[in-house]
Amino acid sequence: MKNKIFIITTFLSIFLQAQKINLASSVPVTEKRFGITIIDDYRNLEDLNNSSTNQWMKFQTDYTNSTLRKIPNWDNYLNLRTELDKKQGYSVSDLKITSNDKYFYLKRNAGEKTARVYYREGFAGKEELLYDPSNFVSTNAEKASNHHEFVINVISPSWDGSRLAISLSEKGKEISEVIIMEIKSKMVHPEIITQLNPSTIGGIKWLGDNSGFFYVYYPDVNVKSPLFAKNTQTVLHKIGEDPNKRNVIFSSLNNTNLKITKDEYPSILTYDPNDKYYIGILVDAEDFRKTFIIDKKDLLSGKKNWKPLYNKDSKVFFLRIVGNEIYFLSGLNSSNYKLCKTDLTNPNFNNPEVLVPEKKDEVIKGYSITKDGIYYNTTKNGVESKLYVLKDYKEIPIKLPFVSGNIDLSSKGTDFSDIWVKCSGWANAEQRYRYDLSTNTFTQENLAPILEYPEFKDVIVEEITVKSHDGTEVPLSLIYSKNLKRDGSAPVLMQCYGAFGESYYPFFAISYLSWASQGGIIAVPHVRGGGEKGEQWHVDGKKLKKPNSWKDLIACAEYLINKKYTSTKKIAVWGASAGGILVGRAITEKPDLFGAAIVESGVLNPLRVEKSGNGGTSIKEYGDPNDSIEFKGLLEMDAYQHIKKGVQYPAMLICAGINDPRVSPWQSSKFSAKALASSTSDKPILLDIDYEGGHGGDVTVLKRYTSLSEIFAFAFWQLGHPSYQPKEKR
Repeated sequence: MKNKIFIITTFLSIFLQAQKINLASSVPVTEKRFGITIIDDYRNLEDLNNSSTNQWMKFQTDYTNSTLRKIPNWDNYLNLRTELDKKQGYSVSDLKITSNDKYFYLKRNAGEKTARVYYREGFAGKEELLYDPSNFVSTNAEKASNHHEFVINVISPSWDGSRLAISLSEKGKEISEVIIMEIKSKMVHPEIITQLNPSTIGGIKWLGDNSGFFYVYYPDVNVKSPLFAKNTQTVLHKIGEDPNKRNVIFSSLNNTNLKITKDEYPSILTYDPNDKYYIGILVDAEDFRKTFIIDKKDLLSGKKNWKPLYNKDSKVFFLRIVGNEIYFLSGLNSSNYKLCKTDLTNPNFNNPEVLVPEKKDEVIKGYSITKDGIYYNTTKNGVESKLYVLKDYKEIPIKLPFVSGNIDLSSKGTDFSDIWVKCSGWANAEQRYRYDLSTNTFTQENLAPILEYPEFKDVIVEEITVKSHDGTEVPLSLIYSKNLKRDGSAPVLMQCYGAFGESYYPFFAISYLSWASQGGIIAVPHVRGGGEKGEQWHVDGKKLKKPNSWKDLIACAEYLINKKYTSTKKIAVWGASAGGILVGRAITEKPDLFGAAIVESGVLNPLRVEKSGNGGTSIKEYGDPNDSIEFKGLLEMDAYQHIKKGVQYPAMLICAGINDPRVSPWQSSKFSAKALASSTSDKPILLDIDYEGGHGGDVTVLKRYTSLSEIFAFAFWQLGHPSYQPKEKR
């Protein structure tokens, strides 16, 4: 045993010596803001074009990759997923069904890096391969000559299913190129539309006659430019026209009277090909948005007479138009939302007809309007879903096929009875059902096989609530083996987000089940800042109230220790993007509580939010650094500014993508550099910059499996799992 300890200690010592020798150069900048002195020790690392900065980042990345690959069994999860994919055969995603029953979807066969587009006539129709992204040739000469690897991130069929728009992106950049295919002939039109991002903003919205569509255009797509993702425009593209002669129809330049800011994304919504109006919204980080309306004929004839429909104060959410009626969810005096209706010709959003009042313990998540009634689903604590139908103003509860943590609804439209319900949970694979109201029956209509997983038969789910620092009950999801001994020895992987009102709904994650089957516990704290308990849950975890988010996380960690699920230093906390605030502040506030921290594309230096990625929209979530009060809130949530010299910090794995359009990778570099120079523990602090990636999406399956495998191995290594420790040399 002494020899084993010596070998592990030697392994760490060599590692730490190499890192300490190569500390980043520090060129501090001192500023005084609103009476507060701010010292930014590594402001120089924000210059990604600086050669010494790049050299340091690449050294750290190379060393990180080398270190991770030396962990025994680092590829356990990668191998497991590869084998399970072979067992399943294929997977299906992004299903789109037209009103004339044409199915379009992405399908990835086992062993394939990326999904391809498939098509069939009706659920039982013959499957046809439509498009393989490996055949795509970019308009960019450099990309085309070097055969860059593209993935499909959005497919959008025309209303009649005769045409399909396919959006492709590469290296995680999210900025897409779009091609258009004729379904009958499988002919791809020669024009390629560039500089858009339909997977995030606006989507692709077809004209009623299927002759073209709207999309949001990015004038500047250089992520290093201060104008990146600013002054975006909605463009109308007609099939066959030159895509570079853009017909801008909704923008700050085109509609000066609407006072659209440079950070808002003007986008058009469509619901039915026969609608008389278009809806224009200004997309930002908030759920409630300033919205306008225009007659279709006016817009298509070149008029600009948009009229205000509602503003943010009306708290309208999830809008749908049916004939002359507007359906929507209202957050006005109803944190859990109420389902409402108002007349399109004389709308009243402040005093509408309430179809379904706010429920006390259930948040209305969504709804779908059919010929037979309005189906809507609710969630309790973000983890318990229920389904209802409103028929003849009567609410009818519908029993789901199985207890579901999360459900989603889809339908063909108001002229049809067709309604589909997707059900899933932490330990239940997603299944798709067609529901028949007349017989009250569910019929499975899965496009991919649903398998049994004997490997995970002992995994169970426990949903509890934990009292936070102020007495607030915080939902906590736990996933672990029923054979787990409550002796404080289990390694815990705690994943969290808590921002932008986004809820962490239960989903079937083989990664979670894999961790649990190896004796660990997956913990998902549904902290304030998310939307699990309604709009107020979000408000109570943003801007000046952001500390509630990481204090909720800390409370959940301490609960697990107190209840003997685990022990101090046996918890790894994991977050991505805005979840970086939680992780960063949890380990800087309670460094002795955690054994490891993993941050992917994390917001770790929000005090510099204006200078990072989509800072303009993020200001509405985090705060404005130019506001004296909100500045103090940003400083409090800034993990980089809270790193202190001489503190024993836990092990860290900090990951970022060089092409990230949302959170600049220098946030990760600055945090890692300061942590390396400040920590006095013997724990590794690893920086991993992906030079072929972005914010984490739009990557190949193999790339994501590999990344998860490394993350799990790192966490198990640091939390003491015997299968991931360096072996004795004999």
